[in-house]
This record gives sequence, structure tokens and C-alpha cells, in this order.
Amino acid sequence: MSEPTPAQRAIGDFAPKLVELTDEVLFGDIWARAGLAPRDRSLITVATLIANGSTEQLVSHLRLARTNGLTEDELKEVIIHLAFYAGWPRAMSAITVAKKVFAEDVA
Repeated sequence: MSEPTPAQRAIGDFAPKLVELTDEVLFGDIWARAGLAPRDRSLITVATLIANGSTEQLVSHLRLARTNGLTEDELKEVIIHLAFYAGWPRAMSAITVAKKVFAEDVA
């Protein structure tokens, strides 16, 4: 038996259809398309989550972005850049999340 996906671990017993869509459509199809590299998809996703103020989802996507080749410095630059396009409060919230995520990665 395979290890549960992040969506299965988070909400599998509560919202199985949302897990199915996340695993099969979002990550099984959209993220797997050849038109963009995973690194680029991560950069776009992190920027969008910051712009939307979706800091809860930002945690896992910052980790995925690192796995997909983005550096801590590049991700900090995204946040700094978005401070002027998405808003200072959203950037401050995002940098706080990033600081925690990056510290966990070091520990």
C-alpha cells in the first residue's frame, strides 16, 4: 500500500472528493503538464498564494518550491517584490510563514 498523499493526510476522511480532485486533477494532471517546469509552476503558485493572502496553503507550497529547485533567497525575493504589487500586509504575513518554514527545514 502506498503512503497517503498530503491531501489524504489533511482531509481524506472529511472530504474524499476534494482529495480525489487534488490528487488526480490538480497534481496528477495540471502539475504534470509539459508546458511549464515544476519550478515555474511553484513560482507561480507561491506568488499567487501570497497575492491572495492564502498563508495556510503557502506552508506546503514553499516546501514544494524548494523541492522543485527554488532557493530560499529566490523565494524571499518573490515576497519582497510582491510587497509592492500585492500589498505590504500580505508580504509581511508571507515572510513570517517563510521564516518558520525555512527554519524547520534547517532543524
